[in-house]
Amino acid sequence: MFKAPARKATIALLTLCSTFLGISQIARADVTLGAILPLTGASASIGEDQRRGIELAVHQINAKGGVNGQKLEVMIEDSAGNPITGLDAVRKLTQINHVPLVVGAFSSGVTIPIGQYLVKHKLVHINISGTSTDIRRIGNYSYSVIGLDDLSAEFAAKDVYGQGYRRVAFIAPNGAYGQGMARQFSRFFQKLGGTVISQVLYTGGQASYRGELEQLTRSKPDVYVYTSYGQDAIVLNRNAYQLGLHKKPWYGIYLAMCTAKSPATYTQGQMGLEVASLGVQGKHYVTDYRQRYHQAPLSAYGSYAYDSIMLAAKAIDTAKSTAPADIQKAMLKVAPHFSGVTGPLNLDADHLRQSQPYRKVKITNGELTSR
Repeated sequence: MFKAPARKATIALLTLCSTFLGISQIARADVTLGAILPLTGASASIGEDQRRGIELAVHQINAKGGVNGQKLEVMIEDSAGNPITGLDAVRKLTQINHVPLVVGAFSSGVTIPIGQYLVKHKLVHINISGTSTDIRRIGNYSYSVIGLDDLSAEFAAKDVYGQGYRRVAFIAPNGAYGQGMARQFSRFFQKLGGTVISQVLYTGGQASYRGELEQLTRSKPDVYVYTSYGQDAIVLNRNAYQLGLHKKPWYGIYLAMCTAKSPATYTQGQMGLEVASLGVQGKHYVTDYRQRYHQAPLSAYGSYAYDSIMLAAKAIDTAKSTAPADIQKAMLKVAPHFSGVTGPLNLDADHLRQSQPYRKVKITNGELTSR
C-alpha cells in the first residue's frame, strides 16, 4: 500500500496505519525515501504510472537484498498538481518523516518549489518529469533524470522545420513550463530560418479558448505548434476542431500529454514528439511492468520514476549511509555516469541530463503511433 490521499473510505486507515510502499504496513522501513506525485487532478494518470514505476523499483531492489542489506520503502505524497500542496507534502516528508531524499514532482510549477525547499535544507532532490529550463537554477543538491525543455524544443523545432513548415503559430500555458517552451522553441526555430508568426500563452482553467485560437489563426500559419495537458488540452482540442483549425497540421510537444482523453475526432492526424520511455538496456521494464500490472505502461514517465529510485538506491549503497551529506557526496560520484532503463543520464555540471531520447509520433484513430 501507499501513503497517499485516496478515497474517503481509506483515509482513516492510511492515517492509523501509516502505510508505506513496501512489504510491511506498520513497521518503519530501514531505509525510507520520499516521493511527491500528482495522484489526483489533471495529471493523475501520469502520477499513477509514476507510482507504479517507483513500486516496481522498490520491489526489485528488495528482492535483491534491499539497500545496504536493509529494506527500502518510499513514502508517497500527493501534489494534486498544485505547488502549495506540493510544498506541504515536502515539509511533511522532511520535517515529520525525516526522509533524506525526495523524488518528484510532475509539472515544473510544482517541481521547482519543492526542489528549492530541499536544496535549501541540504536534502537531495531528484527531478523525474519537470522540464522547464528554470530547473537548472534549483541548486547543487538537485538532479534531473529527464531532459529539460531546451532539448525537447530543439528536437521539435528541427522536426517541424524538416517537414517544410516555415510559419508557426504557437500556443502553450502561461506558467514556468509554457513560457520556457515558447521561448526555447522560438529560439531554435528562428535559428533554422523559420518564424513564429504568432504566440499565445493562455491562462489555464478556462471553459473556452476560442478567443486565443482565433487570435492565432489570423496570422495564417503553416502549422500550429502547441503543448498542453489535462482539462485545458481537452478544451483546446475541442475548440480548435469546432473552429475548423484541424484542417491545418497540428504539432504537439509531448503529444500523449496534449491529446490525453480528447476524443479521437478532435486529434486525428496530429503529430509531434514524445519522451522515449526506454533506452537500449531498458526493454525489461515493459515486460516487468506488464507482469505486475497486467497492462502496458500508462505513460512514458513511469520509467523515469523507476530510474530515480534505482539511482537513489545506488547512491545510498555507495555512501553506506542515509545521512543527507553522505548521499550527496555519493550522488556526485554515481549520478553523472548512471545508466538506467531510460538510457545513460550523462549529467552535466549542473546535474542535468545532456541527452534525451525522443520519439516522432502521430495520432491515428485515437492511438499514439510512431511515424
